Amino acid sequence: MKKNYILVSTLLFMVVIVSCTATKNGSNNNLYNSIWELEYISGTRIAFDGLYPDKKPVISFNQTTGKITGNNSCNGYSADFKIDGNSITIGEPGPSTMMYCGDGEPQFLNMMKKINAFSLDKEGRLNLMIGEIPMMRFKKIKD
Repeated sequence: MKKNYILVSTLLFMVVIVSCTATKNGSNNNLYNSIWELEYISGTRIAFDGLYPDKKPVISFNQTTGKITGNNSCNGYSADFKIDGNSITIGEPGPSTMMYCGDGEPQFLNMMKKINAFSLDKEGRLNLMIGEIPMMRFKKIKD
């Protein structure tokens, strides 16, 4: 009887561990191969619609290349990234076009450098965070 209890307990524990791991990895998979559009940025003195009156920044994560690509409202950019659990490290944005885009572009790029965590919320939005504080929120616009 005691052997059966130990066996059942061990199997149940393994199922829980595998389930948690699958859920964690599955949520990260939603991050990749999608285009995310910025809908909120923290720490600015200018209203969001004033920062990005014509076009909002977008971001896309490529798991294969380990690169983020997108635009910061009018200029394209790319950067390396690494993910470990819900921690993210974003490298210095690489070559970009050089059009002047107003105050939104530097706000976006400066915030990207500070980001160190991410989450996908219940509504399917991507939150880029400093610690546990959401600093940028994106909605998925394309898979």
